[in-house]
Amino acid sequence: MTLTIGVDVGGTKVAGGVVDAAGTVLVQVRRDTPADDVAKTRDVIIELVRELATGYPVEAVGIGAAGWIDASRSTVLFAPNLAWRDEPLRDYVSAATGLPAVVENDGNVAAWAEFRHGAARDADDSMVMFTIGTGVGGGIVLNGELLRGANGIAAELGHMLTVPDGHQCGCGRLGCIEQYASGSALVRFARATARQEPHRATGLLDLAGGDAEAVTGPMVTAAAQAGDPVSTEAFAQVGRWLGTSLADMAQILDPQVLVVGGGVIDAGDLLLGPTRRSFADALAQRSRLPVAEIRPAELGNTAGVIGAADLARRI
Repeated sequence: MTLTIGVDVGGTKVAGGVVDAAGTVLVQVRRDTPADDVAKTRDVIIELVRELATGYPVEAVGIGAAGWIDASRSTVLFAPNLAWRDEPLRDYVSAATGLPAVVENDGNVAAWAEFRHGAARDADDSMVMFTIGTGVGGGIVLNGELLRGANGIAAELGHMLTVPDGHQCGCGRLGCIEQYASGSALVRFARATARQEPHRATGLLDLAGGDAEAVTGPMVTAAAQAGDPVSTEAFAQVGRWLGTSLADMAQILDPQVLVVGGGVIDAGDLLLGPTRRSFADALAQRSRLPVAEIRPAELGNTAGVIGAADLARRI
């Protein structure tokens, strides 16, 4: 059975694993990311690949990177949380390890993993995935292939305009969905209400030591699970915005499946409940027509490794 290596490169860690054709991770290793040093980050990836290749007959390596990747899947054009600028990562890794390599955006890699081996594995044609973490990412599969666009940088779903002249986004625009449906937005919603109505946020404020500015995402989740109304409402706000964006994708692309992943999905129905209600409300006029089902992602932290390894199998 063909074995490949998948590498998931983030701002704080590099994870790699040997993956078989069924999407099973046979072994996995991790390293810290020296995010401010291009050469050291590259060396960590190469060291990790060599270590994994020593014990298994691997045939190729795929790398998922948090950044913009060129159309040839070889160069990291820009990485907001790493020091890469026009970094020819594929050629460096291939030359150092003797293995053919491919580089892809981390959101695309996670989406591909869920399409092939996760929540959308029963789809044979199309899916859209939103990843809800500190920001909002995602990926699109159409006709059984990742939608990459003319320059390789399509599917930046977090930067769709949602609120004209809304909150400032890190991309430079105003009102991106990332500012309303991310983990950061969840915390902002909860903090604002806790400041304004502390009597309704007693459970959340207890976790934060009485300081609304000390509220974190895990605190909001824990408080909501315990019934804190302010925390529950924060999830409802995120779900409302996310549901309308998913409805937009259903209108534009008509995918077979819609997948929601990322760290915030750990909250389960606290997020998915209001998301599904908002989605249904936004598509009320299509009540007699089939629409995609919203599903939670299944692969969690292994999605990047699995997706990158599967793409390597297709070089």
